[in-house]
Amino acid sequence: MPEVEQRKILKIGDVLNNPDRPLKERFRALFTLKNIGGATAIECIKRSFADPSALLKHELAYCLGQMQDDLAIPVLIDVLKDKNEHPMVRHEAAEGLGAIGRSDVLPVLKEFEKDDVVAVAETCQLAVRRIEWVASGNEGGKDDFFGSVDPTPASDERNLELLREKLLSETTDLYERYRALFALRNINSKESTKILSEGLKYGGALFRHELAFVLGQIQEPVAVDALIGGLEDKTQDEMVRHECAEALGAIATEKAMAILQLFLEDEKRVVRESCEIALDMCEYENSEELQYANTEELV
Repeated sequence: MPEVEQRKILKIGDVLNNPDRPLKERFRALFTLKNIGGATAIECIKRSFADPSALLKHELAYCLGQMQDDLAIPVLIDVLKDKNEHPMVRHEAAEGLGAIGRSDVLPVLKEFEKDDVVAVAETCQLAVRRIEWVASGNEGGKDDFFGSVDPTPASDERNLELLREKLLSETTDLYERYRALFALRNINSKESTKILSEGLKYGGALFRHELAFVLGQIQEPVAVDALIGGLEDKTQDEMVRHECAEALGAIATEKAMAILQLFLEDEKRVVRESCEIALDMCEYENSEELQYANTEELV
């Protein structure tokens, strides 16, 4: 790598790792590093796991998984194994290992399939099945339209009623519910979005959090009321409320922005920081910027 480019990556890493910079700038730096990729970017991301913000560390783990680089595996394993770490961060580390898709991490994931934290245990179970699916000869790359590496493949089913039945069934295997979830996302219509929105009242924290994430990917305003309900409901796990906030930021309607402003002082740090980031996303969605993750002007 040319020395100039290396210095530039390190400067972006300095933005990410500077606690005196606004969180929104650090997030933009993180996603810039994700898009650049490579060993130096991963090393910069690794350093930020010392930060006290669970939201930031959750996003670090997410980005490492989405990069699908084997160099990130030891970092993610360490995070998953650290039972003093926030459950939301450990969950995302497990999901990241599943996204990278290497069979040699299966023993570690299986070790935590019965973790005391339900969301961590369920994530490990899903990650194991995804890796086994990839190992059987399936492509495990990014979704062609949404650009994300998903925790499970989408179902081939296209009948909305059948997908709704599977999505909302409390007795259906979680892996199959996820497959229905991603099939509904890929259909990407108002009707499929309404079904996904309905799902925010079903299942555990992990399932609801993934639904909220997907609604943010779709960016369909018909989901705004359901996401507001998830954010406002303080009986919901903070990982669900946080994801509802970020989804509202991605949809970026005036109503979504107004609600996010109200929760900037929420008692849960993860939620209030998510609202801060979501409002920055709203600003981007309503701007002429070509790319959210652009830290050129920050370094």
